[in-house]
Amino acid sequence: MLKLPRRRFWILAGTFLASMLSTKVKASTSISKNKQSVRMEKNQFDVIVIGGSFAGLSAALQIVRARRKVLVIDAGKPRNRFATAAHGFLSRDGQAPEQISRIGKEQFLDYPTAEFIEGKATRATRQGDGSFAVELESGAVYLGARLILATGITDQLPDIPGVRERWGKTVNHCPYCHGYELAGRKWGVLNVGEASLHQVKLMVDWSDDVTFFAQGDNRLSADERAELTKRNISIVDSPVKSLVGDSGTLERVELDNGQSVPLEALFLTTQTSINNPLIEQLGCELEAGPFGSMVKTNNFQETTVEGVYAAGDVARSMHTVTWAASDGVTAGAFAHQSLLAL
Repeated sequence: MLKLPRRRFWILAGTFLASMLSTKVKASTSISKNKQSVRMEKNQFDVIVIGGSFAGLSAALQIVRARRKVLVIDAGKPRNRFATAAHGFLSRDGQAPEQISRIGKEQFLDYPTAEFIEGKATRATRQGDGSFAVELESGAVYLGARLILATGITDQLPDIPGVRERWGKTVNHCPYCHGYELAGRKWGVLNVGEASLHQVKLMVDWSDDVTFFAQGDNRLSADERAELTKRNISIVDSPVKSLVGDSGTLERVELDNGQSVPLEALFLTTQTSINNPLIEQLGCELEAGPFGSMVKTNNFQETTVEGVYAAGDVARSMHTVTWAASDGVTAGAFAHQSLLAL
C-alpha cells in the first residue's frame, strides 16, 4: 500500500475538499438561479386582465382558448353586486350576477394556461421591453405583454336617505335590466339631469302610473311639461326628502314640502366615476360620456396606450351585461392578435 508523507496527504485532502465545496457552491448557485427564473416565469403572462366580471372573463376566455397564459386579477367588487338578478342576458336571464361570474370563472380555470387571483391591483407601469408590471395591494408583482382593463365604474348615488339601501332592489337605473319584475306598480323617475326627461318617457311601457320628480328644477319648459302630461305622467316639483319602506321595499317618498307620494319603484340615471388608479397611471386618454368619463378606445377596444385594452362599463356610455361581455370578446380577440407581432 502506497504511503504518503503526512504533509503531502493533508495537501491532497485539502485540495479535494476545496474542489467538492466549489462544486457544491456552483450547484447551489445554479439551483438558486433556476428557482428565481422559474419564479419570474411563473409571474409572467401573455395577457393580464384587471377585473373578473362579465367583460374581464369574456376577454380572458378568448385568449386562453388560444393557449396563451392569462392572469385575471379581481378585487371582488363588481358594479352589479347590489342586484339580485341579471336580466336580458341570453340563456342566463334571471340568474344572480355572482352566480354567472362564478360559472364563468370555473370555465375559464378549466384551461391549463389560466390563472385567477383575488386581489386589488394598485399600480401598473410599462417596462423597458414594452411589457407591463402590475402590482397588487399585497405587494405581489406580475408581468404581462398586454393589459386589459375591465375594472368597471362606480355609481354616484344622490344623497337622499333611503336610496343607497334600496339600490339594485326597488331603486334602479335601467328599466331594461329591472323593469319587467317591477312592472305594473307605481313608478317614479328622479330628475338628476338631461337624461332623466328621456328616461321617464320610456317608463309608460312598464307602468300606467308614472311620476316625474322634477326636484325643484325650474328649467322644465312648458312644452316639456305638456308632453309629459300628454303621456299621463304626473309631475311633482317639490324635491324628494327621503324614501320610506321596509326591508328594501319602497312604499312612498317624503317631500320637502311635507307631503308624501305613494311609490313602489324609483328609477334614476346616475353619474359614474372610474374607480381604479391604473388608467391614470398608464396614461390612457379619457373622453366625456353622458354619465361620466370613460376610457377612450378604438374599434378593437385598444386604448390610446399601445398594448392596453379596455372593456365593459369603463369604456362605454351604454351599460348592460351583454354589452360588457361583447366588449370583452372584442378586447380579448384583438389583444391576442396583437401578440402575434411579438
